Amino acid sequence: MESNKRIRGRGAQLKGDNKFEAFSEEELDSFLEYCRQEGEEPRNNQTQYTRVFPKSFINKVSSPDVGMEFSANPYQGCEHGCVYCYARNSHEYWGYTAGLDFETRILVKENAPQLLERELRRKSWKAAPVVLSGNTDCYQPAEKHYKITRACLKVFLKYRHPVGIITKNALILRDLDLLKQLNEQGLVGVHISVTTLSENTRRLLEPRTASIAKRLKTIKVLSSAGIPVNAMLAPIIPGINSHELMALAKTVSEQGAQSFGFTVVRLNGAIGQIFTDWIQKAMPLKAEKVLGQIRACHGGSLNDSRFGVRNKGEGELASQIRQLATVARKRYFSDRRFPSLNCGLFEEYRSGQYKLFN
Repeated sequence: MESNKRIRGRGAQLKGDNKFEAFSEEELDSFLEYCRQEGEEPRNNQTQYTRVFPKSFINKVSSPDVGMEFSANPYQGCEHGCVYCYARNSHEYWGYTAGLDFETRILVKENAPQLLERELRRKSWKAAPVVLSGNTDCYQPAEKHYKITRACLKVFLKYRHPVGIITKNALILRDLDLLKQLNEQGLVGVHISVTTLSENTRRLLEPRTASIAKRLKTIKVLSSAGIPVNAMLAPIIPGINSHELMALAKTVSEQGAQSFGFTVVRLNGAIGQIFTDWIQKAMPLKAEKVLGQIRACHGGSLNDSRFGVRNKGEGELASQIRQLATVARKRYFSDRRFPSLNCGLFEEYRSGQYKLFN
């Protein structure tokens, strides 16, 4: 039975269906009730970690409008619980749902560092920045224990290979020693996600992420160490954080960010149902207004999958957001540029290794 009571500490408020599964959520609820009658307790909403051992780690990114060619994700699923996260849909391929499963069933790729090294050693591999967290946050809570991201950074440093990092967790500062060494050779760029300046909004949208104060401090610490930081002011959600765009740009600029990027929220796949359920419970008085404004940015739909349009939206409201971003860049970032990463050192390193063994 569906409840209007919010699940504290979680983003998604429903388990959701898996389009690849034969049973609906209603049918699964009936099965769980049967389990209770038989004396078996169904699983709760506590986070569970499962070790997995994939055969590959680096993913080729085919989408032309996401700004990366390769990504790598130490974890599948993300405990941060950002309710708008596009990556939720990928959890269905693993047999889970995009709702609560995404943030409570975390798959840990323990062999990721070994796979990364194997793939970088292939003769066919050509150096190009590999982005950690192209899908799920590499510094989510699991990283504090498993340290897979740190192990991967050591591999990138060993091979002098460029790496990008996307995160909204201050845990990245634990690895400042490695980041400094990578940066000395122009091998690292960090993208810190800052969605709002309001802690109340942050707690609702992104319940298990670092506080806004910690994220801003992270930008400042990294920037002070000379490590290039791009602030991801994303997603911009009309009616929730769209009014903050100028203030967000000004604030991250003051902390030392070299640039910023933004996207207009789109609720693809199962995210439409999850977000709609969430906002009706978390912000019932403004739910219809927000959903209506999101649709206004995507031709009357909650999602637009067209490359080049899907992340920026169209229509009057989306145009106003783009104009604000243009003004913000001119006002706060006119003399700054996020640098390109160094791809040449990897080939030099590999050539030197071949000479040693041949």
